[in-house]
Amino acid sequence: MDNVVIRPILQKDNASVAEVIRQVLVDLGVPKVGTAYADKALDSMYENYNVPKATYFVAEVNGKILGCAGVAQLENYDSDTCELQKMYFLEEARGKGLGSKMMDACISKAREYRFKKCYLETMPYMKDAQKLYKKTGFKYIDCRMGDTGHYSCPVFMLLEL
Repeated sequence: MDNVVIRPILQKDNASVAEVIRQVLVDLGVPKVGTAYADKALDSMYENYNVPKATYFVAEVNGKILGCAGVAQLENYDSDTCELQKMYFLEEARGKGLGSKMMDACISKAREYRFKKCYLETMPYMKDAQKLYKKTGFKYIDCRMGDTGHYSCPVFMLLEL
């Protein structure tokens, strides 16, 4: 996708971003409890990331948001560790290199914020996402870090920045 724009979220994007995330989670059969689906933050992503050392990006093509992801301090953990959060792409956007571009934007921002590590949680069957994470340098770890509230996500990965 050549005409993709990856940019920080704007307040006017809140409804579209929430719709994208919920649609992807439903498409993938993700449980609605103990995952991002249940997060109160979904309807106000701009406000939730409008804090120090946090940025949420959208991938937009011709004015339509096709995907999103962000980085922010990992809750209840060392200040040098951020979390890759809520990285989702609509089916029409998958397999076109958007994930790599989004990952570059997020990791670059994490380094700019001087985080030393980036953590993420995902579902076992999200194999394509895990391939992207591994390609980026994430490694599997055995235990949960911090407190994301996503107790239904049993796969943990960490990237040394």
